[in-house]
Amino acid sequence: MTITRFAPSPTGYLHLGHAHSALIAEAAAREAGGTFLLRIEDIDGTRCRPEFIAGIAEDLAWLGLDWPRPVRRQSQHMDDYRAALDRLASLGLVYPCFCTRQQIAAEIAASGHAPHGPDGPVYPGTCRHLDRSAAAGRIAGGDPHAWRLDVAAARAATGGALTWIDETAGVQRAEPEVFGDVVLARKETPASYHLAVTVDDALQGVSLVTRGVDLFPATHVHRLLQALLDLPVPRYRHHRLLTDETGRRYAKRDRSLTLRTLREAGRTPAEVRAMAGFGQK
Repeated sequence: MTITRFAPSPTGYLHLGHAHSALIAEAAAREAGGTFLLRIEDIDGTRCRPEFIAGIAEDLAWLGLDWPRPVRRQSQHMDDYRAALDRLASLGLVYPCFCTRQQIAAEIAASGHAPHGPDGPVYPGTCRHLDRSAAAGRIAGGDPHAWRLDVAAARAATGGALTWIDETAGVQRAEPEVFGDVVLARKETPASYHLAVTVDDALQGVSLVTRGVDLFPATHVHRLLQALLDLPVPRYRHHRLLTDETGRRYAKRDRSLTLRTLREAGRTPAEVRAMAGFGQK
């Protein structure tokens, strides 16, 4: 059975771009006789707010979407992400990184060059070879740190080539190396997007991941994590991003185009669905 999901972060009210993404996921499930899930990605406690969680459900219901309850909220499932991180640690595939963003930038600048990945300059691996006992002592002493995936070791552990299928672009060969040693957890954020979304999709049985094309590169990392954690591999459909007449993608700062503002201005669900690229349900 096809299971899709819409997984917003409650850091603002939904806009037309969100509606476009949610409607694509819901339509894919409905046309296949499957299930559309809503998931709330609220790990970042410094930016996520309860009123935005309530607003997400209100806006989607107003658009005519429905989903099974209860809704999975990432903040309530930290043990799942911790278990995944512990498993990677037991395999020797993660290491603590004590570098600040400023220190990383300074090291990259001093080197005179640095490869760039989809998220910007690739981490130079400063802490990858720290003495383990020294690192453990710093952790015990309370030094702030993140946990990074040793991508080279992880690729070696998976053996041969890893692939995944995008319904538009076809078979893709995973190349997570372009991201470098990605962060999987921080003190203030116990799981990164990469780790949490990979674990969530597997636990919820998501078989078709629909999301914006801006997240296409992230799938390379997610495919590696799936292999390391023995998780199923869903199909992917990376859709275009909805943009305004100038070609600028919609963002939460565009308050005039939030679903809440459009609704208060008298727009009907059918009109907003059309604005989001969908005809009437």
